[in-house]
This record gives sequence, structure tokens and C-alpha cells, in this order.
Amino acid sequence: MNKLVKWLAIAGMATLMAAAGAAPAAERGTSEEAVALVKKAIAYYKVNGMDKTAAEINGKTGMFESKDLYLFVAPVAPGPVTAHGANAKLVGKELGELRDVDGVYFTRRFREVAAKDGKGWVEYKWPNAKSGALESKSTYIERVDDVYFACGVYKAGKS
Repeated sequence: MNKLVKWLAIAGMATLMAAAGAAPAAERGTSEEAVALVKKAIAYYKVNGMDKTAAEINGKTGMFESKDLYLFVAPVAPGPVTAHGANAKLVGKELGELRDVDGVYFTRRFREVAAKDGKGWVEYKWPNAKSGALESKSTYIERVDDVYFACGVYKAGKS
């Protein structure tokens, strides 16, 4: 009996430790944090230029990541993605025809917001980069020069 109790205690502790270790990865970024991350990247870009900024975002050094937030950069005019912190395979691809499950051309909306307003939010559905689950997402876009910087917030349970 003592061996069973000891084993259960060890298994319980291991489960708690695993859950504690997984908790930070499951944390969700807020709208405020998304805006702050975009502004941080824009400040970095203004000092270091696009090549170095894109390398930092694409290289996933952690400088432009927080919780489940990541950045991406694309031209305001139709053109290929310059940087993408969650999926390097998207860099160099034109995504203007990309739609979500509801048929929303959200990359077109990104460009429209950047061109017309200079900054703002776009709502759509997208797989969570960490969990893979389809979720509602709200992405903050801010234009600088001829590109926009963007960071989205996943909204759990609202797909």
C-alpha cells in the first residue's frame, strides 16, 4: 500500500509540474500586448531597417514574441510577406487571395486598413499557431512607410 501511495504522490507531482510548465505556453496575449509588440517592432525597424527587423521576426529569437503573440510584416500594396514569426513558409508568398473559413479576405482587409487608416483592427478566423485550433482572431495593423506590421490576438471559444 505504501508503494502505491508513494507512486500516486510522485505521479501527481509530475502532473502538476508538467501543467505548471505548460501554463506559460498556453497563456494568451492581450490586445494591449499585441499593440505594444507592433510598436516595439516599428521602433526597432526605424533604427535597424527592414532586413534586420525581418531577420529577427523570422528567426524567432524571442525578441518579437510573447505568449501566443507573433508578428508579421507585409507590403501595403499587393506583394509577398516580408516576415512571419509563426510560419516561415509564408515569407515571400503573396497572400491577397487568402480567405478564412467564412470567406473573409482578411489579408485584403489588412492592406485596406493600412492604406486608408494607417492603423486598426481586422477580425477573422485562423488556426492558433500554438494549438492548431481554429479560433476567432483580431489583428492589429499599423502602417510604416510602404509596409504594415501586424500582431493578432486569439479569442478562445469564439470560433
